[in-house]
Formats: sequence, structure tokens, C-alpha cells
Amino acid sequence: MKIVVLGGAGKMGAMAVQDLCLNPAVDEVVIADVNQENARQIADYLSSPKLTIRQADLNDHASLVAALQDCDACVNATVYYSNLKVMAACLEARTHYTDLGGLFHTTRKQLELHDRFAEAGISAVLGMGSAPGIPNIQARYAADRLDTIEYIRIYDGIRPPESGEVRFTYAVPTIIDEMTLAPCIYRDGEFIECDPLSEFEDYWFSAPLGLLPMHLSLHSEVATLPISFADKGIRECFFKINYWGMPREVVEKVKVLADFGFAGREPVKVNGSQVIPRDLMIALMENHTPSPATFLAPSERSAPDWAKEIVTEVKGTKDSRPVIYRVGTLTANSPLPTGVAPARGSVWQASGDVSPGVHPPELAFDPQTFLKELEAREIYTEITVKQML
Repeated sequence: MKIVVLGGAGKMGAMAVQDLCLNPAVDEVVIADVNQENARQIADYLSSPKLTIRQADLNDHASLVAALQDCDACVNATVYYSNLKVMAACLEARTHYTDLGGLFHTTRKQLELHDRFAEAGISAVLGMGSAPGIPNIQARYAADRLDTIEYIRIYDGIRPPESGEVRFTYAVPTIIDEMTLAPCIYRDGEFIECDPLSEFEDYWFSAPLGLLPMHLSLHSEVATLPISFADKGIRECFFKINYWGMPREVVEKVKVLADFGFAGREPVKVNGSQVIPRDLMIALMENHTPSPATFLAPSERSAPDWAKEIVTEVKGTKDSRPVIYRVGTLTANSPLPTGVAPARGSVWQASGDVSPGVHPPELAFDPQTFLKELEAREIYTEITVKQML
């Protein structure tokens, strides 16, 4: 089995590469990235005989297809607005596809490719990272055990870094968009837009996280879950996070810059040159991102010091009695599921365990089996059920 990780030299992609190298079902792992220097650093760090490196440029369709041509599956770990471009290349190469999310609007466009992927006999699973990805699987677990669903509420809790520490731990363009674009939620049976950083509430997570302030953020889970479980009468679905795992004051600084137009996409003339403010902002923020290698476990049994719990609460009825499921997946000093989940999913796809077409995670994978598989990397899920009289 041969799997290619596009953007495999990046932070999340490198974690997927490592997990695939550790998987006995995988024979070859290809780091496909435009940054060959970073790719060599990741390959040297992992030192796996399974690894090969290949140049890949998202703006060169022919080279992208060539990189995918003889692979069984592709993990797309590039920035989300390249998803449609990579899917087009996968269709041409007849290669199974998965990604880490489409930030709601792109995910909606990707779903329209279902018939083309089905006709090609290949599968695409959208938003199979940490979140989206894990919450979709969690929601499916609860939905399978309920007759009706009232709400699906997703809380992504990340242990905050030291106050004032400026560090962006995943794709800077995605962070900027999550901070500035209007979150879409599903409420009273319809999709609506809300203000960024709105609808705050305090939520209790498992140790070592504790009580964290949560707010709305634009995310892909909300794009699919209300549709997947429409037959159960769902009325509400939202996604909340705690400042994207950054100190509040850092988020406020970025918001101020955005308010002054630094997140703008239209060129501005500066000393006779055209400058896109957003590109400048991204370039400067990239100076505060850790090396991809810092996200990798130094061995199969250990990982960098972090903590994150993804919790999905689903309220509904079973046999006419109200029930609330709380499904929490905890990562504490273990590999971050953002890389592990798509790596494991791509193996399932390459094995033919996902039907042809384009699917959200909740319709692609059996939740019990998938959550159990994550335990191999010390990513554990705890489920509590509250029945009301």
C-alpha cells in the first residue's frame, strides 16, 4: 500500500507521515511538498525506510497528477482552499482522497463532486482531521443509538500556552479565516451566520484542561452533520473552541490588525508596488510557527507536551425518553489526532473499506472501530450517557 501526503513537510502533514510510517499495512509513504528542504528534515527525523520525497506544486496540475498517479490514497494536508484543486487531480489519477477540513463553505462545494468520484470508483472523505473529523465520528456514535436528535454541540478544548506566548500551531491562513469569517451554525432548522468570537460559555473539560471559555468558530462539522442526521429531526448544531489554543491577548492583537484591513485580499499600492495585506500578515505570522518536527513524537510511545479534548454532546430521545450523550476524545502527551485520524482513514480507503463517492466522516467510518483504532496511539475516548426520567 502506497500513500502520499500532500503538504507532508508541514505541521499537520508531518504527523500523518509519521503515523503512516508506523502502520504495518503501509509499504510506502510519499512526502509530496513544494518545500523540499523541510521534506528532507522530516524524512531525516523519522528515518523510515518506507519514506520517499517528491516535489509537488499545487499550481502545476500535471505535476500534481503525476505525484498521485501510482498511489493508493492521498492525504491532503495543504491549506483548505486548495482542496478542490487536489480533488480534481485525484479524480484524474484515480486516487482516493481525504483532507483535514474545508472551513464549511469549501466543504459544501466539495460535496458536489460526489457523482464524479462515484463514477471514477474512488472515495473522498472530507474533514478527517482532529476537528473536523473526530467530532463527526463522535456524533455518529451517539446518533446510531438515538431515535431522534435535538442538538449536536461540539467543544474543542486546547490547553492554553503561557500568557503572552505568540505561537501559531497550524496553518496561519486558516487561523486568520477562523478568526475573521462569520461562523455558520444550524439553529431552529436552518443555517445562520453569527459574529466571530461570539456566544461565549464556560465548559468543563477532563483533566488537565478544566474549565475553559468557549466561543463560536467557522468549521466544517456544521456543514454536514445537520444534513447527515436530518431524518432524526436535528434542530441545532454548532462548533466552539477556546481562542484556537492561543492566549486571548494574541487573538485580540490579530483581530485588531484585521479590523485595520490587514486581512484584506485586495491589493493596496505601497511605494509604487501592489501589496495584498493578507499575504503580508501571513508572512509575518509564519515567523511565529514552530518547526513541523516539534509536533512529532520522538518514539512510538511518546509525544510533545500538549493537551486537547474534543467533546461532542448529543441530546435526543431513545424509546421516547430524553438522553444526552457526551463523547470526549482526549489527547494528553500523545500524538495529536489531526495527523493520526486522516492517516488511519486513508488506510481504510486504500483497503476499499469506504464506498466510492464523496462523504463526510460520519457517513464513511464505523465510529466504534475507528475510535478504538485511535487507542493504538494513546488517543482515548470516554462516553457518558445521561438518561432523564
